[in-house]
Order: sequence, then structure tokens, then C-alpha cells
Amino acid sequence: MIFSTPFPPADARWRALSALYRADESAVVERLVAELELPSEQLDRIAERARALVAEVRRQRIGQGGLDAFLHEYALSSQEGVILMCLAEALLRIPDSDTADRLIRDKLRLADWEKHLGKSDSLFVNASTWALMLTGRVVKLGEFDERDLGSLLGRLVARSGEPVIRQAMMQAMRIMGRQFVMGRTIEEALERAKAEEPLGYRHSYDMLGEAARTAKDAERYFEAYDRAIASIGKAAQGRGPIASPGISVKLSALHPRYEFALRERVLKELTPRIVALAQHAKQVDIGMTIDAEEADR
Repeated sequence: MIFSTPFPPADARWRALSALYRADESAVVERLVAELELPSEQLDRIAERARALVAEVRRQRIGQGGLDAFLHEYALSSQEGVILMCLAEALLRIPDSDTADRLIRDKLRLADWEKHLGKSDSLFVNASTWALMLTGRVVKLGEFDERDLGSLLGRLVARSGEPVIRQAMMQAMRIMGRQFVMGRTIEEALERAKAEEPLGYRHSYDMLGEAARTAKDAERYFEAYDRAIASIGKAAQGRGPIASPGISVKLSALHPRYEFALRERVLKELTPRIVALAQHAKQVDIGMTIDAEEADR
């Protein structure tokens, strides 16, 4: 929202904000749209500039080839893109080869890789598609009837090929994962972000993972957030919450029973953890964001 100057008094702004708590979103948007009355020539200039920016970003990303072209072809709007993103996150967490093989076998057999072949101008993308097609067929070979001689040969190929496939997929997923995961630790993520900070980029760091399932999970997440705040504060060197990176905290990661039916218990047990993290963030002078996932709870 853009405020015109001079600003109304702070208490008036807070009252206006409070009045919108859980307001009907459609009604609020309609009111804001009605208030946004720009001259038609200004709207035309905005639209023209936006189209030019989007076109240039697309041109640069596709023109770079390699991984950007690959991600453009296998977007999250396709089943294959979703499968690859699931693998990118999941394979980074799997410690043993057998489980990784089974995950690859399970996911790759579901995709229709052929439809992507030749759709990109990038040699990297087309070569990757051929590899994914081959991988998908090899891992399917173990599904035929045991009495069939061809299935026996197929299983031999599958067994001999899976370690190679696994290593190739793991390496590819690591490359893709680094596009979406800044680092395996907060220290690694901070180090990777150094090159972008002089350009004006600021990061709010979060941890992969969903809700805590047990009290031990919640305690482990709390300690991880606390350590991350200390590391971010050390890297920020007192630049203040605007110029520094920050931390994003999931409420559901800090309590195993984050649900409305246990409201009183959650408030009693979760609030001190949030306050402690906020106080620590204030102490090291960085920003802290509370993730708004499942805000209805």
C-alpha cells in the first residue's frame, strides 16, 4: 500500500489497520481498486514498462541456456516439473542409496518425458530429456512378470544401471536444489548470499521442513532457529533490521499441536518461544518474520 504524505497520525493508522482484521478480502480489494484512479496515459506507460521488463527477463533466462532453460521447460505447471522439484528437495535429505533408488524409480516412471523432447532450443534441455526418458524406461523394467525372460534381462539392466542413474540424478538434483535452497546450513547460506548483498538483495532465511510432530521436534526447531539468529546477527554486523538479512519462523514448527482445539495450551507453550526468539533477534538487531502459513489457525 502506498501512503500519500503527510502521513496520518500513527494511532489513526493503527486503528485503520485493526479495522481490517479478518475483513472480507474481495470487499477490501474492490475498495482499494476504486481508490486507485490513475490517468489512462499513466496506466499505458506502466503496462508498456511491465511488458518490456517481463520480455527482457524471459529473453535473458532462455538465452542463458543450461539450467535456466531446463527450469523454463520443466515448469511447475507440468507433472514432470513437479516430480523434478519433489526429487530436488527429497533426494538431498535421503542418507542411503537404497531409499534414493526406490524414490527415483517411483517418481520417474510416472512422467511423460517424451512430450518435452525437442520443445526447447537448448541442447542442454534436450540432452537432459533424453536422459530422463532413458532413466524412466530403465527403472520401469523391474515391473514385468517374473516368468518373462525379457523382464529378467530388464531387471539385470535395472540393477546394474541404478547406481549410475542414482549418481547422475543426485548430482542433477543438487544443481537444481541450489536454485531453491541457499545452503545445507545457515553458515553456507550466508556465505552464498554475500555476492548478492552488494547488489541490494536481502534474504529472510527459513528452514526446510513442515510442522513439528513431537515435543522433541519443536525443541529441535527452536534451537535451530536460535542458532540461526545468532549466525545471521554475526554476519549482519549491526547494520540494523532493514539493511541486514533476517529470519522467518514457522509457528507450526515450534509446537507439535498447533491447532485451534488446543488454543490455550498453544498460547501458553508457544508464546514464550516466539518471544524468546524475537528478543534474541532484537538483541542482534535483525528482522524476524512470522510465517503466515495456515493463518486461519
